[in-house]
Amino acid sequence: MNPAASATSRLPLADALKAIAAQIIVLHHLIHYGPMSNAAYDLAPWLFDWMDQYGRMAVQVFLVVGGYLAARTLMPAATPVNWDILPQIGRRYLRLVIPYTAALVLAIGLSAVARQLMDHDSISAPATAPQVTAHLLLVQGLLNYESLSAGVWYLAIDFQLYSLLALMLWLPRKTGWSRLALPAIMILMTVSLFHFNLNSDWDNWAPYFFGSYAIGALAYWATVRNRNWSCAAGITLVCGLALLMDFRWRILLALATALILLAPLRMAWFEKLITSRPIAFLSQISFATFLVHFPVCLVVNGLFVRFELTHPVANAFGVVLAWLASLAMGALFYRVIGQGLMPRLGMARRVKPKAAPALPVNTSKQTG
Repeated sequence: MNPAASATSRLPLADALKAIAAQIIVLHHLIHYGPMSNAAYDLAPWLFDWMDQYGRMAVQVFLVVGGYLAARTLMPAATPVNWDILPQIGRRYLRLVIPYTAALVLAIGLSAVARQLMDHDSISAPATAPQVTAHLLLVQGLLNYESLSAGVWYLAIDFQLYSLLALMLWLPRKTGWSRLALPAIMILMTVSLFHFNLNSDWDNWAPYFFGSYAIGALAYWATVRNRNWSCAAGITLVCGLALLMDFRWRILLALATALILLAPLRMAWFEKLITSRPIAFLSQISFATFLVHFPVCLVVNGLFVRFELTHPVANAFGVVLAWLASLAMGALFYRVIGQGLMPRLGMARRVKPKAAPALPVNTSKQTG
């Protein structure tokens, strides 16, 4: 089989992982924030505790899959490519910020509605102009502004990680040392796992998360080169040593996600499952759902408070209702923004870079 075709055939798997992770994040936020989960807690304490404590680690799946897809964009054939760094990063910024801006408008509006329905510390204070500006520039965490919606910190980190990975691929090629790009990425991955990821003071910066992101990127390039098993052994060794040094469930999950992406796809039922219509739909709307779910959940919580629905079963139903409402809003947002606005702005198509000519050898928040 063509290695490139093999890598492409794994994209439904990457999309399926992303779809599942998005649902877990939505449920985690529903459990962690808002009064409904408190009222329903006694119905299944173990489930609520598990989702509250471990659900946030689904972000690690986003990080690994994000690195996998970034590698496909930046170096699809696992060989150096010609592109200019600023337009590449600028395009990434626009692809993130255009839907993000629409989501912030929605979050500010629905938070105002929720504020009228209930008084709860999960609702952010009314937005200020500097706060909104910091969000749009993806620096709200660096400037210590209160987040306008749960989870939006991830977009800032994703942009930092993509930019860092792009720089680490572009700079060696530009200076004639293209063969140093992958070793440099592996070195920074190792430093991230052994140093930066152990210090939460770094959790607003890319190096804290680069270990997980780079694992995903290396998984993609290994698949293209048909070196799945050697890559799996290498990242397992590095992650295993990092876990022996300081065990972190989030790193174990990142490793497991990468190994799933590297594993051979030989089971027909599994391939059928990951390409099924429900999974494909959830994958398609996963980013939109991630962007809009939190303010929707706040409003549903607020309605239950306003109408004094306090019975545990009613509130458990409310959690499910908020989850379904988030999916519905995500689907609507994707249709209006993802399928409507983005193509009109030229943001829907990925421009494939041309392969670069041979170069002289000289001669990529605290979340769990």
